Amino acid sequence: MNEIKTKRLRQADIATMAGVSISTVSRVLANEPGISESVRQHILKVAAENGYSARTANGALRGSLALIASDGVTGGLSVFYEGIVDGLRAGALDAGVPFEVRLIRENRATPDVVHEYMQTAGAGGLFLVGIDPSAELCAWLEDAAIPTVLVNGTDPQLRLDGASPSNFFGAYEATTRLLNAGHRQILHLTGSHRNTIRERVRGFRAAIAEVEGAEGRLVSMTFQRSAIHEAHELTAAVLAENAGITAAFCMNDFIAVGVLEAVTEAGLRVPDDFAIVGFDDLPCALMTNPPLSTMRVDRVALGREAVGLMVARFKDRAAPARQICHAVVPIAGGTVPHS
Repeated sequence: MNEIKTKRLRQADIATMAGVSISTVSRVLANEPGISESVRQHILKVAAENGYSARTANGALRGSLALIASDGVTGGLSVFYEGIVDGLRAGALDAGVPFEVRLIRENRATPDVVHEYMQTAGAGGLFLVGIDPSAELCAWLEDAAIPTVLVNGTDPQLRLDGASPSNFFGAYEATTRLLNAGHRQILHLTGSHRNTIRERVRGFRAAIAEVEGAEGRLVSMTFQRSAIHEAHELTAAVLAENAGITAAFCMNDFIAVGVLEAVTEAGLRVPDDFAIVGFDDLPCALMTNPPLSTMRVDRVALGREAVGLMVARFKDRAAPARQICHAVVPIAGGTVPHS
C-alpha cells in the first residue's frame, strides 16, 4: 500500500483496495445515485485514507437538479415558485453548486422518470419543489441514498430533509388575527393533497379550538378551474345561507381575492362587516381594494435554506434528516381591522 501511495493514486487503485469494481469507484466519486450508502462510505473512507483528492473523496456536489410541480406553476402560483427558484439559484451560486431546473407533473415523478431526469442533468442531488414524493419514490430515494431536499414541503416521517414556511403556526396566527378582531364564525377555504396545506388546516382548527364560542367551517375547493372564480362562487353560496359567517382565512391570496369579490358584491363592507386573511403575500395582495391582509412567506429564504441542507447532506449522508421551518410574518393590509 505504501508503494501505491508513492505515485498518484488512481481509481483502479482504490477499487483494488476497496474490493470493488472500477466503475463502482467512479460512480461513487462522481456522486451518482444508485450506490448503497454502506458501499459509498467504504469507498470514500478508503480513498480519503490513501490521499485521493480530498475534495472528491468528501463527496462534493457534482450538480443538483430541482424538479418543480408543473401543476402548481401553471395553476397560477408561478410567482410563488419564481421566488423559491431565485433563492435556489442564489444559494447554489454562493456554494459553487451546479444547478438546473425542470418542470414535471407530480403524478409523473416516479423513480424511473426522476432517475432519467437526474442522469440527463448529471445531478447528484435532488430538490423536490412543491412535490410530496409518493411512497414508491421515497423508498427509491432512500434505497439509492440520493441526497434529497423537499422545498416548500415536509415529510411526515422525516426521512428527507426539507425547508418550508411555518404552515401550522402561520395559519394559527392568521386565524387568531380574525378571532382577536371579534369574529366567532370563520370560514377556511382550502383544498389540497399536500402535507403543507394540511398543516394550515390544523393551525386553523387549533386557533378556533382555543376560543370559547368560536366555530370554524372548512370549505373545500377542487381547483379544477380558476381559484379566484371558484372561491367567489363558494363564498357567494355560503353568504346566501345567511348563517352568520363574518370572516374567512384563505389558503392563499388568490382564493382571498375571490372571497373579497363575493363579499363586496353581497354589499358587505370590508373589514367592518367581513374580514379576510390570505396567505403567501403574493403581488396580487397589494392590488385589491382594500389591500389584502395576509401572511408573508419568504420564498427566497426557503430556496437558500434548501441549498444549505443539500450541502450539509453531501458532507454527511448518514446524518438524521432535518426540517427547517421559516416563520410566516403577518402583513397588515386592510381586510382585517387594525387593533
